[in-house]
Amino acid sequence: MEMKAGPSECVALIGDLVASRSASSRRAAQEALIQALAAANELVPSLQAPAPTIGDEFQSTHETLDQALLTALVVRLALPEGMDARVGIGAGTVEVVGRSEYGLTQDGPAWWNARDAIGQVEQRAGRQSGLRTWVHEGGTVNAYLMVRDHVVSGFDGRQRRLALGLIQGRTQRQLAESEGISPSAVSQSLRRSGALAVVDGLELVR
Repeated sequence: MEMKAGPSECVALIGDLVASRSASSRRAAQEALIQALAAANELVPSLQAPAPTIGDEFQSTHETLDQALLTALVVRLALPEGMDARVGIGAGTVEVVGRSEYGLTQDGPAWWNARDAIGQVEQRAGRQSGLRTWVHEGGTVNAYLMVRDHVVSGFDGRQRRLALGLIQGRTQRQLAESEGISPSAVSQSLRRSGALAVVDGLELVR
């Protein structure tokens, strides 16, 4: 999407892969990230679609905070087991300040705030190892994210896929068929893992 020439208000998202340098295959990790970003792009409206930037980083911009929060969640759920991402989110203005062979060069408080927020995730990792998402000056939203991230960080691969499937609008019967298990097993997994609470919480955040 072509950005406006002057400053414009938005919510910026900056993310990166956790411990990507220790991955057995950096190429496979990058491909998994690209697929996860594509899943987020299919589900969540954006001003700038989620896309990789340099190394293991990615970014996007959105009209609303709840869109950025959902993007962060979908990317995490869409990554395969053993991979994870941390995300910083910041609101403010963004301005196109130039162009290069890589595209538009942007600057502004939204990006500064998002960068500060992802720094907060790193700083708090020692005390809250499962924390993966932070909003600059997010107040009680960050309290919600602490709990959400704690639950999602405990998911195994199947639990991630089931939670993502619900967000995508798939029925429990469809999920059961794709996983090769019974619908009752899907229901039990969603309840016990906390995935239902995570998905239901999205509506309350909106």
